[in-house]
Amino acid sequence: MLEQLGVTEASVKAPIVSSMETEEIGLTEDSVPVFMDKNALTADHIVVVNRIKSHTKFKAPIESGLMKMMAIGMGKLKGAELYHKAAVQHTFFKIITDAACLVLTKTPVICAVGILENAYGQTAKIKALETADIESKEKDLLLLSKKMMAKLPFNEIDLLIIDEMGKDISGVGIDPNITGRNRDLLGVFPHPAQVKRLFVRDLTDRSKGNATGIGLADITTQKLVDKIDYAATYKNCITGISLEKAAVPMNFGNDREAIEVALGCIGPIPAPKSKIVRIKNTLRLDSAEVSEAYAAMFQQRADLEIISGPDAIVFDGENNLL
Repeated sequence: MLEQLGVTEASVKAPIVSSMETEEIGLTEDSVPVFMDKNALTADHIVVVNRIKSHTKFKAPIESGLMKMMAIGMGKLKGAELYHKAAVQHTFFKIITDAACLVLTKTPVICAVGILENAYGQTAKIKALETADIESKEKDLLLLSKKMMAKLPFNEIDLLIIDEMGKDISGVGIDPNITGRNRDLLGVFPHPAQVKRLFVRDLTDRSKGNATGIGLADITTQKLVDKIDYAATYKNCITGISLEKAAVPMNFGNDREAIEVALGCIGPIPAPKSKIVRIKNTLRLDSAEVSEAYAAMFQQRADLEIISGPDAIVFDGENNLL
């Protein structure tokens, strides 16, 4: 995975050591064992690095970031499986913070580096934190990250068409923080986006067949289903106790058929009046295609610009969207 991102021993001029071996370093106050990467434990010093962002499963003062990296990241597969199960009883926020605090106490963590991205997926801020400040400062950085997060152009959507999903786009393929779609054992979090039907068209090549999150869609294509590596998808969803995110929805041979079915299942709304939004993926939201049903709303939105159109939806010879 690192090599795919351009990170190699040659590029960083240092050894890259990776293993699933862990050691138990103690118990949380709820008697949950905490595991630590065995290689990291042998290091003189540990610097924790991660992107700080909204989590796809829960909302709390600390979500996905440095504390999570110390708990689930450094706990490897064994820790991840255990913490996800324990979260059902104790909440993710408590499990992550309790495990991370034990790591800070028992291991040679000397500092952390938090990375924040803007709405365009670009690095917007890099912040170094002293060990004693990691927990408190991460809360502030998460709030800043949420302010910079991209959003869909409109909240009321009859049909959301997403061209591609994948692990290289979001941990669950289709980011619930964008779509508002979140099926989870831990419950759902409130979100302003109200999407009646979600159609995802394809799986990215870089996802390597891992279709975790496909269960968040209502409709997909046979082309996407044919790309699914069920072993990888199931392993990911079982580890995260998110079986529902591996559920394969109704699928069709081409986009036209999928869109017709979706628009026929939103209620008594004629297709020309349907509120349709089409995006490339949940990371690329700087531009989108929207239906004419939104025309009047543009007058109230100084933050949106009409680039072109309106134009007819165009399909190729196989009835797939161009």
